[in-house]
Amino acid sequence: MKAFTYERATSAKEAASAAVRTPGAKFIAGGTNLLDLMKLQIETPQHLIDVNGLGLDKITPTSEGGLRVGALVRNTDLAADARVRKDYGVLSRALVSGASGQLRNKATTAGNLLQRTRCPYFYDTTKPCNKRQPGSGCAAIGGFNRNLAVMGTSDACIATHPSDMAVAMRVLDATVETVNAAGQTRAIPIADFHRLPGATPNIETSLAPGELITAVTLPKPIGGTHIYQKVRDRASYAFALISVAAVIQPGGRGRLAFGGLAHKPWRVEAAEAQMPNGAKATASAVLAGARTTSQNAFKLPLVERTIGAVFEEAKA
Repeated sequence: MKAFTYERATSAKEAASAAVRTPGAKFIAGGTNLLDLMKLQIETPQHLIDVNGLGLDKITPTSEGGLRVGALVRNTDLAADARVRKDYGVLSRALVSGASGQLRNKATTAGNLLQRTRCPYFYDTTKPCNKRQPGSGCAAIGGFNRNLAVMGTSDACIATHPSDMAVAMRVLDATVETVNAAGQTRAIPIADFHRLPGATPNIETSLAPGELITAVTLPKPIGGTHIYQKVRDRASYAFALISVAAVIQPGGRGRLAFGGLAHKPWRVEAAEAQMPNGAKATASAVLAGARTTSQNAFKLPLVERTIGAVFEEAKA
């Protein structure tokens, strides 16, 4: 780990100002991803800004009937909140399917959204990776890519986003709230928060330099049956080969979002019109334009089967 300086911010604006003022600065809260990356020298921040003292650790109701989840709410607390379990069950289920109890006790809402890919070539500093070192190439293309993306890929990157929570946030149409160094705030729809790789896979979100996430807002509950199905290589502490976050209304209509498919939580809203027509029609619409390799082509039939399992669970 390379040497770095450290400060504790006392306000969100101060934290954002410090990040702009100090080149190479990073925010730190739970540190469950950042510290690992620093140990491997994949991330080498010159300065860390501790945001744990900002009071952004509350879950409060909104005037629109939803919930405002502070950026520092721990994953364990969010999953266990009675209001989340009652009205946003897909989110609670997604959270408890991720990582381990110990990591969920430390990981934060904002940090979960911002965690970086688990592509093995991103973690191997002896291999080229456009996400880690722009312009160096992508070793995953033509390499071991069984777990990697089949949707929204580019010639520069086929990595996937690892978050379970973000997939549930996407199906719920959450909004990410931020503040910048000037104290200006904005609300970013979760659909626009994560970027597809294109030619710049190193730019993963729509955040501006120094912009700090302060909260995630959940809209008014939409009812329905909430389901989170995660297919992985082992029963726990593993990232998704495919995951499906579903909110299904009476009559079979609803919403679907997917993990394990793309560089961001994947939702094709137009495809949701096919849900009453069954898993095959729905999967075909979701996967239109898929680009597979010989190793990850199994994900396409797996998507159909997982959607089918979700539909069967909704009937139970």
